[in-house]
Amino acid sequence: MDWLVSLLGAGLVMLALRDVFHTLWHPTRHGGLSRHVMAALWGLSQRLPLRRQTAGLAGPLAMVAVVAMWAGTVIVGWALIYWPHVPDAFSFAAGLEPTQHGGPVDSLYVSLVTVSTLGLGDIAPTEAWLRIVAPLEALVGFALLTATVSWILEIYPALTRRRALALRLSQLQRNDPSAAQLDSGLGAAILDGLAAHVAGISVDLFQYAESYYFHEGHDRTSLAASIPYAAELAERAHGARNAEVRLAAALLTTALGDLAAVLDERFLHSGGTTRDVFRAYAADHGRTGPRRRGAEG
Repeated sequence: MDWLVSLLGAGLVMLALRDVFHTLWHPTRHGGLSRHVMAALWGLSQRLPLRRQTAGLAGPLAMVAVVAMWAGTVIVGWALIYWPHVPDAFSFAAGLEPTQHGGPVDSLYVSLVTVSTLGLGDIAPTEAWLRIVAPLEALVGFALLTATVSWILEIYPALTRRRALALRLSQLQRNDPSAAQLDSGLGAAILDGLAAHVAGISVDLFQYAESYYFHEGHDRTSLAASIPYAAELAERAHGARNAEVRLAAALLTTALGDLAAVLDERFLHSGGTTRDVFRAYAADHGRTGPRRRGAEG
């Protein structure tokens, strides 16, 4: 029975490490506990009365919740590994009575001290296999800290790229290039640049799916609000006389279709057209679509 408890603890540790692996080093895989936690918190923020304010907190709070879940699962898992062997397989500092320190709280204490690499030394393992297992927990704790920092450093650049594209589209919309301006070399360059940026956002959402659950905020940096304007530009440029413009418009249309496919497959599940997906995206992020020139105060 004691070994079954330890095996259960080892299973919890492996479950947490598996989720960390699929979130950070194999992020293109669907599912995972972290994705379910973030999706659940995002859905909850959409149902709260102050939706606009709570949505902005959903992403950061979800990341905190996921990291807490990883840490808590690892700590509890290792505590279960230690529990059946406390106090017999551990030595205690002077002043501590072993018979009074054999419960789950003491196992949890040992796990917390070990995973945080504090190394207080008041309770230390004496059995050979536990003397190997305890340092492994310290290594996992250090790796978890490093993984958390890496995750943050990966997510926020993706958000910056998304907001930069939204701002670029907002700038184009406020200047609203004419058909003659689009039907030129400069128009082709603009459309081609937008296609490249949209393709990059598709990769970001596929590689860092958690970034979807971050609210864009202001309309001018909201991709959910501005992305339909990119589709409008591409549609207007399809009939241009300039062959380069037509090619750039086709590339932008394809890139927008790929973005809609990623959004629908991984988050929205609407099964509609590209425009339907973008409308669902805007609704999910509390937007109704791009504003027209003169509509902004």
